[in-house]
Amino acid sequence: MKYQKKLVTFIMGTRPEVIKLAPLIIVFKKSKKIKVRVVLTGQHKEMAKDVMDLFHLKEDLNLSIMKSSQSLNYISVSILNGLKSEFLTNRPDLVLVQGDTTSAFISALAAFYEGIKIAHVEAGLRTNNLLSPFPEEANRRLISQIATINFVPTKNCLENLKKEGIHKNVFLTGNTVIDSINNLINNKMIKREDYFDENKNLKLILVTVHRRENWGKGLKNIIKGIINIVESNPNVGIVLPMHKNKKIRILLKKYLDKIDRVLLKETLSYDHFVGILSQCHFVLTDSGGIQEEAPFLGKPVLILRDTTERVESIKLGSAMLVGTEPKEIFEKVNMLLTNNDLYNSMSVRRKIYGDGKASERIFEKCLDLLNIS
Repeated sequence: MKYQKKLVTFIMGTRPEVIKLAPLIIVFKKSKKIKVRVVLTGQHKEMAKDVMDLFHLKEDLNLSIMKSSQSLNYISVSILNGLKSEFLTNRPDLVLVQGDTTSAFISALAAFYEGIKIAHVEAGLRTNNLLSPFPEEANRRLISQIATINFVPTKNCLENLKKEGIHKNVFLTGNTVIDSINNLINNKMIKREDYFDENKNLKLILVTVHRRENWGKGLKNIIKGIINIVESNPNVGIVLPMHKNKKIRILLKKYLDKIDRVLLKETLSYDHFVGILSQCHFVLTDSGGIQEEAPFLGKPVLILRDTTERVESIKLGSAMLVGTEPKEIFEKVNMLLTNNDLYNSMSVRRKIYGDGKASERIFEKCLDLLNIS
């Protein structure tokens, strides 16, 4: 009797999800013990495709849900309907989702409704404030409750799940984003940006903004802080890759496009982005993933949020919470620019979020879950 391979389906919607699941998909695809299916929801379109191409991955299905000004309700309903059809024709033995996006939560929910096992990669991150970040804090809490197996990146995340009564099938693995960066480094795929070589006299700060809770007033405050920084520091420049979201781009272009020493760039491919991250002086961001990537590359992080689920970076001295008030942003940036001891202490390269072997650990635990020897 011929052995029927078990089907493992990866479902991703956004660029960060693809970045963090790509190394895991590569490991799974190398195995002859299972069949792998890759599904994109389309929550991000070009941004996700760029990463797929970078890691030479192809999706088996794209739900292509993305549309202009898409609401959370629209994303949720579209993914639920799309995956119901997908699971009818290609029912997996295990669904893997990553992180805390709406795509991740609704994909896990769709699998739960069909009685399909769920693996949650990067589980256990918490701010303990349901509205910050919104809707991610709620998404990740809900995923962990319905997941069959949870893979946590740090000991702190492990403790968070224990406090919520989640003890079974929880494994400490590290974060797969470090696997992705190692992949780029080992294969010499990181791209250098000419802008840094042309402006060696400037301390160039990488800035990224996209969080939903910072839309509107928060983003305007961040922009004011950026303007104050460059106007007060002639030796400082800002490099700001713009998110695809029109609500963010319109404000950035309106207020920063003509500001001296502020370079607004189009969304970068991941190899170019890691290049900028490795070349910059330090980072000013409301992103989650950069809080993990930057310490690994020895870059200090100032976090443009009032809360963070990645407390390890703060505890170990690689990051500081700044918030979105212009005065606080200005003061913290100047402190890091002028205090060499502080800068040097925050610039130590640290393996806070993993050693680059998270994918192998997750793969082995998934095989055990599926009783594959």
